[in-house]
Amino acid sequence: MLCCRIPYCLLTVLLLLNCPHGAADATDLSNAAQTLTLRTRIRTETAAGSGRWHSEIRPVEWNAGQTAIVVCDMWDRHWCDSATARVTELVPRMNDVIRSARQKGVLIIHCPSGTMDFYRDTPQRRLAQSAPVVETPVPLETWCPLDPQREGDRLPIDDSDGGCDCDAPAGSFRAWTRQHPALEIAAGDAITDSAEAFFLMKQRGIVNVIVMGVHTNMCVLGRPFSIRQLVRQGQNVVLMRDLTDTMYNPARAPYVSHFTGNDLVAEHIEQYWCPTITSTEFLGGQPFRFAADRRPHLVIVSSEPEYRTEVSLPRFAREHLGKEFRVSLVFGDAADDNLLPGLEVLRTADMVLVSIRRRTLQPDQLQIFRDFVAQGKPVMGIRTASHAFCLRDNAVPADRAVWPEFDRDVIGGNYRNHWGAGPKTAVSLASPAAADHPILKGVHLAQLSGNGSLYQVSPLQESAEALLIGTIPDVPSEPIAWLNRRADGGLTFYTSLGHIDDFSEEPFRQLLTNAVTWLSRTSVDQPDDPTP
Repeated sequence: MLCCRIPYCLLTVLLLLNCPHGAADATDLSNAAQTLTLRTRIRTETAAGSGRWHSEIRPVEWNAGQTAIVVCDMWDRHWCDSATARVTELVPRMNDVIRSARQKGVLIIHCPSGTMDFYRDTPQRRLAQSAPVVETPVPLETWCPLDPQREGDRLPIDDSDGGCDCDAPAGSFRAWTRQHPALEIAAGDAITDSAEAFFLMKQRGIVNVIVMGVHTNMCVLGRPFSIRQLVRQGQNVVLMRDLTDTMYNPARAPYVSHFTGNDLVAEHIEQYWCPTITSTEFLGGQPFRFAADRRPHLVIVSSEPEYRTEVSLPRFAREHLGKEFRVSLVFGDAADDNLLPGLEVLRTADMVLVSIRRRTLQPDQLQIFRDFVAQGKPVMGIRTASHAFCLRDNAVPADRAVWPEFDRDVIGGNYRNHWGAGPKTAVSLASPAAADHPILKGVHLAQLSGNGSLYQVSPLQESAEALLIGTIPDVPSEPIAWLNRRADGGLTFYTSLGHIDDFSEEPFRQLLTNAVTWLSRTSVDQPDDPTP
């Protein structure tokens, strides 16, 4: 390698030239380390064995002097061209975070695996090498593979083809020679690609670690300086989830967009390994988002006991929305289904799908819904959403809040009751003009029926436009799908369909997919990630 023949002093100069801000951004060691207040995101299972997870925000305070940032495998080039391009896109935001962290007293450890010859004899490399070896109760590993006992037998994405989403053959050549040259290496930073990183942490009294870099499903989890290893050694670890990327090919299961693949691996890490944060914890503003990631953000909120939408809606989202949408799921709490842990994610979502029945929320949680609607953002409701936030004649608990006008003002309906269980509901167009609406495109009504009881909702509000009518014998027909143009300027699509058996019918799934797609085009572009 050419760099092996470069004299030490000249290599140091070259590093500084490639890192023009390095000297200016080096940590002033005379300054006392600051306190880092981080809003971490973690996932907890709604109930043991449910397979459904709450997303919760948990603030932590860390001493910056006891904290390191590990920069994982941000190479100058990858054998996959699209991976190389995304790394280059990450670098400017990553530099900004690293500068901010240095100034606060955080140690920066650069870990471009397999390139140590390039950095031979640099002060940063020698710093890592100088740390004494430490005996550990848990053996240190050179690679930490998937842990079936802790995280199951597979990741949520199939990366068995190497994960490249362009034409390069997997692992076709060794492309990297160093860390990306635009990623700054400053005086006082360290460079390593081994367990030296952990030895240096122990020498410095570092117990907190922030991991960033690539690739989340591979090196970020498995390297000897990264998540699995450091969690096993007892470090407090978080992943900076907006400054990472996966090796995932959307042509493989679960057949979602590359960026949804990113989300799925980050969620896996939150479930089984450690919390995550975003770069906003250091920089404010909005999280980093790849330029090609244009997915609208849909939040699905499910808390109702009758129709099992906590099962049907996640499955529907996984199978039909993952290519085009970022989807966040919020479920009722197992101990008190009037509580909705993680509802904060709605604050900057683009649209919401509501499947809630007669919940009395905490006032601050209900206000999240009210604020979302007041912004004129799209709302979808299925089945019991027409009576989501109201009781019948029961008293409202003193510490809870209701919204009985939600049906009238947001849904545009007039729910009074439902006809008893009986024959399936036949479905037809509400008017000839409805046939041309994009929401009904490809929906074969002859194959669509309602498997739940027919709701009594007539007459709709004047602001509502009926699309579909439901009919059962011996009672008046009722609207079962409509659009409501709200006073706040937003649009709502609602259907009283939504029984779990309805999801087995392809026309119903097509109806929901069309509605999500059409409504998303009415939403104002929003940043993709509202939480840390």
